[in-house]
Amino acid sequence: MKKRQEGRVLLLLLIALGALFAPASPASAHAALIGSNPAPGSTIGDSPTEITITFSEHVSVVEGKVIVLAPDGKKISGPPSVTGDVLHIPVRKAAKPLGTYLVSYRVISADTHPVGGAVTFSVGAPSATPPQASDTTTHRSVALATPVWHFLGYAGLVLSVGPALFLALLWPRTRSRRGAVRLVRGGLGLIAVATLGAFWTQAPASSGAALWDVSPVELGQVAASSFGATLIARLAVLGLIAALITPVLRGTAPRGLKVAMLMLAAGGLVTWPLTGHPSVAPLAPAIVASDMVHLAAMSIWLGGLATLSVFLLRGTHPRVLGVILPAWSRWAALSVVWLIAGGTVQAVVQIGRLDLLWSTSYGKLLLAKIIILGGTLLVASYARRLVRRAQVPSASAGRLRWTVGAEVLATAVVIGLSAVLVQVNPARTTPVDQGAVRNQGVSGTLAGKLYTLQFNIFPVELGDDNTVHAFLYTAAGAPLPAEQWTITSRLLGHDDLQPVSQPMLGLRPKNHAAGAITFPFPGTYQVKFTIRTTELDEDTVTTTIKVPAT
Repeated sequence: MKKRQEGRVLLLLLIALGALFAPASPASAHAALIGSNPAPGSTIGDSPTEITITFSEHVSVVEGKVIVLAPDGKKISGPPSVTGDVLHIPVRKAAKPLGTYLVSYRVISADTHPVGGAVTFSVGAPSATPPQASDTTTHRSVALATPVWHFLGYAGLVLSVGPALFLALLWPRTRSRRGAVRLVRGGLGLIAVATLGAFWTQAPASSGAALWDVSPVELGQVAASSFGATLIARLAVLGLIAALITPVLRGTAPRGLKVAMLMLAAGGLVTWPLTGHPSVAPLAPAIVASDMVHLAAMSIWLGGLATLSVFLLRGTHPRVLGVILPAWSRWAALSVVWLIAGGTVQAVVQIGRLDLLWSTSYGKLLLAKIIILGGTLLVASYARRLVRRAQVPSASAGRLRWTVGAEVLATAVVIGLSAVLVQVNPARTTPVDQGAVRNQGVSGTLAGKLYTLQFNIFPVELGDDNTVHAFLYTAAGAPLPAEQWTITSRLLGHDDLQPVSQPMLGLRPKNHAAGAITFPFPGTYQVKFTIRTTELDEDTVTTTIKVPAT
């Protein structure tokens, strides 16, 4: 019978685990690139001695993952440093300085999530074949493992906190404690496994490698980080709780020990918000506190429901239930109030604007969580009415078991959604993400009868703020001076719009010219470069450029 009861708990966990993969979306980036010097996609005259990259929040460097490659593919960067939200990368002059440079980075954002990306710029002229960036994305195995550890950690809280409170304060003398004690210890074990898993996963998340590709050096770097120190503190608190909890589970703990356990539990709970979004949110102390309240209320409510469903509702005398259930009902009502209060505070801060509730991934996941939770509260309200009936008659007891089981299942799915939600950028960061710098621009090489042209157009967006740089070479690759440069653009598919031609300004060296181009409407543009190299020699080369709507 006990094995069957524990099997039900495992079944609920597996069903909720499926909720992790329903959204099927890997973790989003958290620190956004908002600027760099030199600018992404730009062309400058001389090679820089330092490159700076500015992010939307404070970052820390992942050792060995910030490099600058010269046009010939050789590494020219020195040890990087960080000042707040600015990454500084010293660079030496390349042996062949002309061409496209690649800046590849991987950093840890302030909310402990690793992010990676790349920026390119050119000196003199873009390269025909720029150096290629290594993969800066998160490996699929890491993207899948991360929400699983979150889910197991939340499940561990539920399976340890709720049953432990029942065992300490409400457990009937006539019922065996063995199954519930095993559930609590299993919950503590789940928290330990989830914490160790998160610690391990942070190493490949930082390096961009697969989940199994981890070195001792990388684990040492995780341990030295604030993220690793917080998880180590959680494990230490967990060890103390496991060592001291036996009298609590037996119902014989003195008052002093109960107070000590509550303090340890609070210390353990605070490690969750300190390794996620709340730690860097506006009004961070208030958001951290509200997240702690939210987690504690969830653990008490869902853990208590699981304890009732699996161990007490079946086989306990109705008169005993008549004493236990009203007390539990008051606990549950108080937990729900604090659950909603803590969640509301976080939602208001992390959403920012009402329209972001339905226009962002974070908002949509939160809406799904709210809808399921609302349905659960309706079921809980019905269960509360059943409890208020005198002595919980046998007919009501059967319906109560079903309502409690439905609450457990629904709230377990909510935990699964929460495990995904903490991996998605808060909706409040959407304006920052939309304003983040992308490595925009178009570069290319066009071969004509008289010359080879290398060009760069940046940033390729609607309006007249688009800069064009062009460089002229002979077929052998030598610089070729030009006497006149003209650029012409025409929106394809709109015969009513006439081509727009404008001159480009010749610069030194004389094979270089700069100008501007206007894209008044989104669509595909035909762009022509007409260049006269002598009084008699002139040629035109053509390309197409796609201009997005935004």
